[in-house]
Amino acid sequence: MFNALMMVQNDEGLATAEITEIDESALPEGDVTVAVDYSTVNYKDGLCLSAKGGGLVRKYPNVPGIDFSGTVETSDDPRYKPGDKVVLTGWRVGEMHWGGYAQKARVKADWLVPLPDGLSTKQAMAVGTAGFTAMLAVMALEDHGLTPEKGEVLVTGAAGGVGSVATAILAHLGYEVAGVTGRPETEAYLRDLGASRIVAREDLNETVKRPLESETWAGCVDAVGGEMLARVLGQMKYGASVAAVGLAGGAALPATVVPFLLRAVNLLGIDSVMKPYEGRLRAWERIATDLPMDKLESMVQPATLSDLPKLGADILKGQVKGRVVVDVNA
Repeated sequence: MFNALMMVQNDEGLATAEITEIDESALPEGDVTVAVDYSTVNYKDGLCLSAKGGGLVRKYPNVPGIDFSGTVETSDDPRYKPGDKVVLTGWRVGEMHWGGYAQKARVKADWLVPLPDGLSTKQAMAVGTAGFTAMLAVMALEDHGLTPEKGEVLVTGAAGGVGSVATAILAHLGYEVAGVTGRPETEAYLRDLGASRIVAREDLNETVKRPLESETWAGCVDAVGGEMLARVLGQMKYGASVAAVGLAGGAALPATVVPFLLRAVNLLGIDSVMKPYEGRLRAWERIATDLPMDKLESMVQPATLSDLPKLGADILKGQVKGRVVVDVNA
């Protein structure tokens, strides 16, 4: 038997969270059983914890948690053996497949990644899906020519999970980082992570006035989307790229094609859910070397399973700073 936070539907079709004791025989099918150490809270987790599942959860009862880290207990796959430390992000775990808000999980071996040397299971969930996505975004910008000498890199939603890790990684790699935030109280936090400039959200969160503005940014990690992304596209330097990782500001893109045609701007879509294994491995290896662990630690707030319903609601309101690490055994 083990404990899990389970979402259960009531007669009105609305889901509520309950910490429940579950028999291991109830775990879904899979190749590998993992004793979970830690999980975390991402925007998607907030949706899965909501009463209607945010359109992500297809079947109840459901154990949310789109990522987790822990130790292999049993494995039917030769790639993993008992005692191996592993991390999982994405693959619709926590949505269509029971996830990490439990003391045990059973998943397909293909969904797991061996934990890189030097990274603990707790640090892996301080990174989590948000940090993994941030690393993918940085790698995509580098693959499209971004280097520190090309100029300032913008990070929108900088105090959130993706933005915090992206800011720390970019600063560590020698980039000049401008962090966008709508919360003035996070300025000191962002500067501690390495941001050299703070941009107020209202300075960018306006309807596009002109298709092109002054060439300002050499690259951008955008977690906001919507009107802000449309505005930023018109401020990119010639040939620069924007890595789009989120839609906190909306899914619509009220932009023109002018930045693409006249400045050769690139809009790079970043998907962390179905990323193939080799790309995942490369990203986690880069995280282990390029994310300063002292900066990572400064982002973390601890939590337990009982804290998750409130944290899920808070993250949907933009009220969670940095990274939440959930100790599922506490």
